[in-house]
Amino acid sequence: MTQNITGYPTQMGRKINNEQIEQILKAIIAGKYSWACVLILRFAGYNPIDYIPYRTYIRLLKNNCLVESSKPNQIDSEHVEGLNLKSTWLNL
Repeated sequence: MTQNITGYPTQMGRKINNEQIEQILKAIIAGKYSWACVLILRFAGYNPIDYIPYRTYIRLLKNNCLVESSKPNQIDSEHVEGLNLKSTWLNL
């Protein structure tokens, strides 16, 4: 018996595709273990803000998403979407 007390819909059983696994492996090979954890949480359907402090999460986004999206003619809506996540810590 499980109860969703955070109000954030969980997507248990969501599978990570090959492209997402490649992104996680690239982060690990580059030594960006915290970013790899964020990617795993996001791809598994969890809200990283529920597990990582807000300031740390924003720093990781700035260091990883914004640098990647500054490449010419490349906009990744999934990374931009991550900026709209809200913490549910205060709701507990």
